[in-house]
Amino acid sequence: MSTPERLEDLLRELAPQVLGTLLRRYGGFEECEDAVQEALLAAATQWPVEGIPESPRSWLVTVAARRLVDQVRSEQARRRREVTAAMRETPDTDLLPPPGDEDSGDQDDTLALLFLCCHPALTPTSQVALTLRAVGGLTTAEVARAFLVPEATMGPRISRAKQRIKATGASFAMPGAQEWAERLDAVLHVLYLIFNEGYTASSGPDLHRGELTAEAIRLTRMLHRSLPDDGEVAGLLALMLLTDARRSARTGPGGALMPLAEQDRNRWDATLIDEGVALVTDAMSSSPLGPYQLQAATAALHVQAPRAEDTDWEQIRILYGILRRIAPNPMVTLNYAVAVAMTRGPQAGLELLETLDSDPRITGHHRLYAVRAHLQEQAGEYAAARANYRVAARRTTSLPEQRYLRDRADNLDR
Repeated sequence: MSTPERLEDLLRELAPQVLGTLLRRYGGFEECEDAVQEALLAAATQWPVEGIPESPRSWLVTVAARRLVDQVRSEQARRRREVTAAMRETPDTDLLPPPGDEDSGDQDDTLALLFLCCHPALTPTSQVALTLRAVGGLTTAEVARAFLVPEATMGPRISRAKQRIKATGASFAMPGAQEWAERLDAVLHVLYLIFNEGYTASSGPDLHRGELTAEAIRLTRMLHRSLPDDGEVAGLLALMLLTDARRSARTGPGGALMPLAEQDRNRWDATLIDEGVALVTDAMSSSPLGPYQLQAATAALHVQAPRAEDTDWEQIRILYGILRRIAPNPMVTLNYAVAVAMTRGPQAGLELLETLDSDPRITGHHRLYAVRAHLQEQAGEYAAARANYRVAARRTTSLPEQRYLRDRADNLDR
């Protein structure tokens, strides 16, 4: 990894930590985020020339706090009196944290930021979108793709969520037990989406964004330590570990995408597989069944098969059938169609896909065309498969996926 890439990864990792620290100290979501963005820009400009400071997080907190002081003095800040009144009454020197003080205590500010973004005053959709933006560090376009909506729709949604947080006067603190439970579903969904964006990047030259998968796993481990008896927290962590265990085998020479059936299973991470299988086995035997446990169970069946042809597709079909009943959505139906095709034949899977053709949440998504092309190829409908592979390639902004889908179409030409 080059030096600019290492610096970008470091800043992405530190950004939510710094934002959390500022929110805990001063409040004002939008103002703190603006100050953090300015501090990150300053770091991106100065650190390549001057070197990374000994305590980069402390440096960013100090610079961002000074930006907050500047905001307080500005006309713009004076128009936001409810948010910044307390700060205007504080001497400038008190606004800046003592050296190293932002690292004191056991409180994890990133996790507190996660729960703030999932404030009950926000709709579930806004909770997820704001957290992906503030904690996950995704761009607005990436968040929009995660939701299967246009970027022009997602941008205002995130802005409204910030304004709503400000209007509630929410304090930056970990929620109590009851409020924690109310926000947990949204928090789990946020972490799920962050992990998915990292595992299969929605755009760009790389298939993976390791900083996102690592952060999603880290935060989910924290939740599991706090709620060790919650089956869905354990299920989500298991799903992440079992999925991430296959990461190194998902690309071949030149970064080419390797589908599951063609991966070298000797490259899968046995330690992650063992941990994930143990987690989901324990959760399903001791907790009410939930969507993340079901998805983790299907992932476990995949990684436990010595060869692709040994996969227990019938059991996977049954698990996806249950998942469709308790948590229906088009992506679940898409996966269920694959399992049906593997157990009942490709035509049965194709008939299921027809039920998605009128669902606006997925009709424009490349995965619908890719799955349909795959099943058409299995059914011997090569011309239709070739056409759908090419449509899928045009609809994804991930370069590895584009190359893979075009190669599939070209192979059918030959």
